[in-house]
Amino acid sequence: MPLTFFWIFLITMVLGIPIAFGLAAAPVIGFILANKLVFIKLLPQRLFIGINQFPLLAIPMFLLAGEIMNKGGITKRIVRFASVLVGHLRGGLAHVNILASILFAGLSGSAVADTSALGSILIPAMEKDGYTTKFSAGVTAASSVIGPIIPPSIIMVVYGLVMSTSVAGLFLAGFVPGLLMGGGMMIVTAIIAKKKGFPQRERRASLKELWEALRGAFLPLLTPVIILGGILSGVFTPTEAAGAAVAYALILSLVVLRTLKLRDLPNVLYRTGVSSAAILFVVGTATVFSGIIAISGLPTKLGAFIFSITDNIYLLLFLVNILMLIVGMFLDATPAILILGPILAPTMMSLGIHPLHFAIIMCVNLTVGLATPPLGLILFVASSIT
Repeated sequence: MPLTFFWIFLITMVLGIPIAFGLAAAPVIGFILANKLVFIKLLPQRLFIGINQFPLLAIPMFLLAGEIMNKGGITKRIVRFASVLVGHLRGGLAHVNILASILFAGLSGSAVADTSALGSILIPAMEKDGYTTKFSAGVTAASSVIGPIIPPSIIMVVYGLVMSTSVAGLFLAGFVPGLLMGGGMMIVTAIIAKKKGFPQRERRASLKELWEALRGAFLPLLTPVIILGGILSGVFTPTEAAGAAVAYALILSLVVLRTLKLRDLPNVLYRTGVSSAAILFVVGTATVFSGIIAISGLPTKLGAFIFSITDNIYLLLFLVNILMLIVGMFLDATPAILILGPILAPTMMSLGIHPLHFAIIMCVNLTVGLATPPLGLILFVASSIT
């Protein structure tokens, strides 16, 4: 039965059916083929249970905070601050793009939001400055992968819920990998910029320019500090932290900076609602799918199969990295975590791998897949801007 569901799901992907509908169709068609129609009546209930969980409230809240700050012009302030810091380097705007993605990651928690917000500003600016369209879009898409790694992170909230792992621990564990990814991208960018002779600003920013840029970006950059500080100090839970982020974004944009008008809020809420509905529908259908897989005993069978290949922990970690990267090329991170997390995590834990270690392996590789052909979602977002 589980293999039937997998084959049906793969067929829906090949046909180009949206992932959420494919995840919903697989058990329905599977039960019809197996003549077990009574189980179909339980699917809507399982879907509702999958999304009717308090921790998932963090998802629309983090999305709303990011939308408010983007609409309130916060993105431009972050880009300006990044430009002052690294804009003088050869290939300056490419470095600005990467650094801005690192900074913006602490506000949105979404690779798609990162690509859309920063790409709409930096891709045209890079093209105007002499960079090729392909390079401009490529840097934007690649650096946006950092968004779901540096906290707050939507996929880490989902992982923490599914695997009963500390979301605060996941947020803290994402910092170093996210910064390493950003640093690696800047090194590669510097090499490419020197090889291709990309433009370079004649002088560094003055202390006055640095101070003005820092003053403009300081309050927005406090957002991740408030979120993580509040969680780690025990003041509020990750879900409550998301609510605090929304409140801070509203106060900052409406009252302090006055860059957001009340008439802008309906559009902000609409965009957040659409994005949240899409994500939560995927979460619900993937929960149904993964629940059926778990009941079938597939995780235990897969664990036995993995042990039969090798018991070398480093080789297993290498194979899991490759597997997650390949899966990320075809499947969005959220459903991939919901489906594969309960299958692989127990086996990895039995080998002594720390839950946070394995969680970051999954999250990093799956988000890299977002920028990898053939179905890299943020590639389509970046190409739509050019």
